[in-house]
Amino acid sequence: MTTESHPVPVLEVHDLVRHYRLPRESLFAEPGHVYALNGVTFEIQKGKSFGIVGESGCGKSTLARNVMALEDTDSGSVKILGKEVIGLSFDQLRPLRRHFQMVFQDPYGSLDPHHNVGRIVAEPLAALGAISKAERESRVSTVLQSVGLKPQDVSKYPHEFSGGQRQRIAIARALITHPELIVADEPVSALDVSVQAQVLNLLKDLQDEFGVTYMFISHDLAVVEYLCDEVAVMYLGEIVEKGQTADLFSTPAHPYTRILLDAVPKPGSGRKRERIKLEGNVTGQTERRMGCAFQDRCPMAKDICHKVKPPLNSVGEAHLAACHFSDEVMQKAKSATL
Repeated sequence: MTTESHPVPVLEVHDLVRHYRLPRESLFAEPGHVYALNGVTFEIQKGKSFGIVGESGCGKSTLARNVMALEDTDSGSVKILGKEVIGLSFDQLRPLRRHFQMVFQDPYGSLDPHHNVGRIVAEPLAALGAISKAERESRVSTVLQSVGLKPQDVSKYPHEFSGGQRQRIAIARALITHPELIVADEPVSALDVSVQAQVLNLLKDLQDEFGVTYMFISHDLAVVEYLCDEVAVMYLGEIVEKGQTADLFSTPAHPYTRILLDAVPKPGSGRKRERIKLEGNVTGQTERRMGCAFQDRCPMAKDICHKVKPPLNSVGEAHLAACHFSDEVMQKAKSATL
């Protein structure tokens, strides 16, 4: 039940698991698996932006598809506005899709080149049931203007627009049903830097105007720092650190987070400090092991890291980290800022 002091989160994800079965290497061999998500839990409050960061292969896009109910989930729960979406049939999901929409990474591949802008943007309105032609045209015109395009653009086709304009069209399509949640999977990574800034500013403006809640997936920490109120860092299908953006960026509590932040150039900072480089690639997606998922690449790993899996514990106000040595990591981070 919703109360003023305890509102229902727009999105609640609890212990989400998704494993992909691999082809058998031989007739009698047991099939392997890709362990894409291994018990992911978080929630997003109304009007907030929640960032998911990590390297390619950590499970970010799989998480987006599962939240959007675009593929089956092995176990766990995804609730949108308190309504469970896992296990619903296509017909049951259809009326709910007005509440959650998605913006994809590729502004060139995510728009059907055979359809004009009017048809592309109006497509999600099917979730609302039967509406009049006049209302459909009015909604399309209004939402195009809200993203900085012209109503007369409805008759044009995607190839007539730049990459930034195409992503605005994709955002308009996501907004047209007035959703409470938009899942954005690397929405600016395919754009030039100057265009990225325009799209990010647009997303902020739309949030201020419409109160949209964002789940924002990116490998670019600078983008996440600019847009998101809260951040979760993923590694091998698990959240290894989560917290308020300013807190997590200033005082990381997991070695992986610290290494990712060290990789972000900070021109003009005037500070010289030891930077830890991330060696190797994401490993272990096809195996389950004892201990910490980050053990093979962690410069701080000790015997306990290979034997005991660290829980996601509180390391501060609304700040969680899964590391046996989070206090040491935070102390080093604080010393580096002095």
